[in-house]
Amino acid sequence: MKCPFCSHENTRVIDSRPAEDNNSIRRRRVCDECGRRFTTYEKVETIPLIIIKKDDNRETYDRSKIEGGVLRACHKRPVSAQQITMLVDEVENEIFNMVEKEISSQLIGELVMNRLMNLDPVAYVRFASVYREFKDVNTFMDELKKMLE
Repeated sequence: MKCPFCSHENTRVIDSRPAEDNNSIRRRRVCDECGRRFTTYEKVETIPLIIIKKDDNRETYDRSKIEGGVLRACHKRPVSAQQITMLVDEVENEIFNMVEKEISSQLIGELVMNRLMNLDPVAYVRFASVYREFKDVNTFMDELKKMLE
């Protein structure tokens, strides 16, 4: 593993343990050249997941897209980075446990919204307004009414 600080080729593993999710291994490493320490995570490589977009285009799964959407929805809300990471991990685990090779972006959006509703109602409405493409205030109000029931 190449050192992220000095780019030296030789690093050593000094500690190895399961990560919090038990789906990956956390490895603590030290560079033989500069002596700095860093952490890596090792996950099982899976068959690339294909996402079917609303316009029927297909693209490979990209975790950062879910993270970006959730981060924008939670902007200036009392939601920690750890809570966001856990939410994305839960969605990702559910997606990969479906054992499907192609999943619609709509399904992913619904999974995210279900979790956001429990985490932060304002973040949920923000995400839903973009995801469901609210056209006007009435659409927005209809979603709020559903949420309050």
